[in-house]
Amino acid sequence: MKKGFSAKRNGFNSQNWHKAVDGKGKTLVLIKTKDNFIFGGFTQVGFKYVQSNGEWSNDPNAFIFSLRNDKRDRKPVKFTIKQGKEGNAILSYSGYGPFFGDGNDFWLNSNLQPGQSNFGSTYNLPNGITYDTDSGKSYLAGSYDKWVVDEVETYFI
Repeated sequence: MKKGFSAKRNGFNSQNWHKAVDGKGKTLVLIKTKDNFIFGGFTQVGFKYVQSNGEWSNDPNAFIFSLRNDKRDRKPVKFTIKQGKEGNAILSYSGYGPFFGDGNDFWLNSNLQPGQSNFGSTYNLPNGITYDTDSGKSYLAGSYDKWVVDEVETYFI
């Protein structure tokens, strides 16, 4: 695994992220919030530089994961993509940082924050959590859009 980007090292900027990440293939994104939530996503197809409205990528092997969730003390868990949603696994768009899922499962804006997470549109939720509810929106990062990114790291596999 090769480290390709660190927001603390390379700057909190989507342009810098795309310069380091685009066209590199299999990509693992790790996000740590100021509240110590750690989560991210993996794509086998990788990101690319796309302007205007962006471009969705088909990746049946993409997934989202949660490594640390301090508010609920959950164990690390992996969430696969929903059947039939593979075509909207990730969005490549020069104006955003990492973007997983067409219902904003999670994404970072042009300065890699604030982030938004409406987890469960494209990726499977854990049992008992429903899409577009407070529990789904807060599962990965503690809230829908009130979380603050402490670090974004991206690796190539």
